Amino acid sequence: MTTEKRLNPEKRIDSGSFEKLFREYFSPLMAFARKMLVDEDDAREVVHQVFVSLWEMREKIDLSTTLRPYLYTSVHHRSLNLIRDRKKFSREELPDRAGEWDVSAEIESMELEEKIRQALESLPEKCREIFELNRFSGLKYSEIAGQLHISVKTVENQMSKALKILREKLLKYLTLLMWLVMHALN
Repeated sequence: MTTEKRLNPEKRIDSGSFEKLFREYFSPLMAFARKMLVDEDDAREVVHQVFVSLWEMREKIDLSTTLRPYLYTSVHHRSLNLIRDRKKFSREELPDRAGEWDVSAEIESMELEEKIRQALESLPEKCREIFELNRFSGLKYSEIAGQLHISVKTVENQMSKALKILREKLLKYLTLLMWLVMHALN
């Protein structure tokens, strides 16, 4: 569940819901802006401007819709504007990647990452632990069994269970995942 779904019941931004949005999105938006701007101070300024704008428009924003695309698109546009304005004054060329930047692919990728994280969190605790040790830490089934003091058969069963649950929860995102992989290869 994202912050947006558990904000105030009136579906408007108040100071508490704004603070939750800020805490959830500031760091990811900074990383997103740094990809375009490189300079951390520029990225911070752009993200701050987006949040100031969000606060100024808080009466007009309905939280029943997701704010993630709005925030990322705003950061993207403000970053491009900053690059363009600097180009006007310094006559430097735009970074090559700024023209090729595909904000929708980045947003979709981040949304997919969120769905994967949610699916992983939905796994039973021991099942998730075994899955993460295998897939993220690169341990073999026998190493996991030894570390957790369980049988290799238990590890196999828990991995099968984890993969089945993840397949079921992420099936509708398979097309998006394939599109993102293909897009990354081009």
